[in-house]
Amino acid sequence: MTLPTHAYRSWMFVPGDDSKKLCKALASEADVVIFDLEDAVTPDRKDVARSLTSATLHKPARPARYVRVNDLSTGRTAEDVAETIRGGPDGYVLPKCEGPQDIEALATMIRSHEPEHLPGILAICTETVRAVRNLMRLDWAHPMLVGLTWGGEDLQADLGARSNRTVDGRYLSAFAMARDLALIAARDADVLAIDAVYTDFRNEPGLVEEARLAKRLGFDGKMAIHPAQVDHIQTNLAPGQAEKDWAAKVIQLLEANKSGVAQLDGQILDQPHLKLAKKILGAA
Repeated sequence: MTLPTHAYRSWMFVPGDDSKKLCKALASEADVVIFDLEDAVTPDRKDVARSLTSATLHKPARPARYVRVNDLSTGRTAEDVAETIRGGPDGYVLPKCEGPQDIEALATMIRSHEPEHLPGILAICTETVRAVRNLMRLDWAHPMLVGLTWGGEDLQADLGARSNRTVDGRYLSAFAMARDLALIAARDADVLAIDAVYTDFRNEPGLVEEARLAKRLGFDGKMAIHPAQVDHIQTNLAPGQAEKDWAAKVIQLLEANKSGVAQLDGQILDQPHLKLAKKILGAA
């Protein structure tokens, strides 16, 4: 996997038309801030958001900076790129992406400006039924793709579902499937897998549970919509000390054993364990 040069555990959306929130985000603890020109902005504020985001990109920032453009069907994507590319964003977020052809369409827009630093692309790959079907039908790999992420809200609307979660807060089957397919497609494309936003931002226990599940499943990061969510995401996606100790022992044992097989606490270890151990220590 070719990882981005910036940290990538927490990704926080901020409305692109709110100058106060934009400036505050630059000093946030998030690994990545996403200046949102799409869902967080009403149609009459789109041009304002683009202008404010462009200006903010020229200011010093601690986190990496991505721009969520408007989706390709709106006719606004090319202008979103043209006005923000001069600010040197670390990447772009492509909503309602339905496959590698959409990634290439955005990549072509970016490359046309010949930027000194080529931004990466994070694609939201489950917002339409067609996109979900394409996750297992197409090869999503692309030279500019850094990751795939998913979300249940737009998919809920496309399906006509009345809800995307059960009464106890867990995803209903169609949405859990979309999450799992996004993870699998990301691994197949050898890019980051980023978990969806937890929209009930005042529900800290729910966020903690979902972040821990994301780590167990293998996600590399998680989206946030409020600064208060960032610390919970960072803490609960990070490998714990017990995990790091286990990984270090696995690497030591397997690299010392020429047969490629070892034993730890009654468990047989082989190459898949070595791969996982290296991933855990890399994430740490």
